[in-house]
Amino acid sequence: MRICQLDTLKRKEYFNWHIWHIIKLASYSMATREEKMEAFGQLLDILDELRVKCPWDRKQTNESLRTNTIEETYELCDAIMKNDNYNIKKELGDLLLHIVFYAKIGEEKEAFDIKDVCDSLCQKLIFRHPHVFGDASADTAQKVEQSWEQIKLKEKGGNKTVLEGVPSSLPSVVKAHRIQDKARNVGFDWEQRDQVWDKVHEEFTELKEEIDKMDADKMEAEFGDLFFSLINAARLYKINPDNALERTNQKFIRRFNYLEDHTIKEGRSLKEMSLEEMDKIWDEAKSKGL
Repeated sequence: MRICQLDTLKRKEYFNWHIWHIIKLASYSMATREEKMEAFGQLLDILDELRVKCPWDRKQTNESLRTNTIEETYELCDAIMKNDNYNIKKELGDLLLHIVFYAKIGEEKEAFDIKDVCDSLCQKLIFRHPHVFGDASADTAQKVEQSWEQIKLKEKGGNKTVLEGVPSSLPSVVKAHRIQDKARNVGFDWEQRDQVWDKVHEEFTELKEEIDKMDADKMEAEFGDLFFSLINAARLYKINPDNALERTNQKFIRRFNYLEDHTIKEGRSLKEMSLEEMDKIWDEAKSKGL
């Protein structure tokens, strides 16, 4: 968070608050409702002042913040993947700042404010949980998800079609998983999950046929179909494909870094090594659990 042009007293107060917060984390206890509300109010007060007094904060717009918001979201995802509670807390704060910032810009445009944001969310949560706030019944998470899709179609200003709520800018793997999940909630799914493997094999066979013909456009299309079917298989076996792929990414990074460090210590370059030599070191990294 950027803090600009605060007077000396407020800088000192902020520093003391920061030290107090570190000490509190060392012996953490749950905050009271009043403390939580006070903390949120302080955030709103700080942003109000920054928006007036800080040149950087003052010039921000929805458009200028957008890419930073995406970056902050991915940084939070990284912390979650690492199960790093300290950085989860930190990145949640950064993301919360962006939410409050967008609401502040909305308020300046006389379009909406943070209260409207909270009211809209509360109304949606109540409307989408009739099994909690109404007379409906849903005793499993799957039944709740199926109910949501039907409720979303009924909402005022809500989705007109089942797949309309899937953001077009989602990364491809996440988007494929979300598309398939939404289709499942309205009954478009395999009767038995092991039936998906026939589809995977079918797509793999079609890909090989196009590879034999070396038609670049059709190869790309068949690769897409194969990826889509594998993501579908992951969903059916309750595996998040994006998490699974990122887990493999991190594993590859660890083993490749081990390989690179090993060659540097020997005063060699990877380009000078044979694939057989690299495979040997790679297997060594694997045996160490990297």
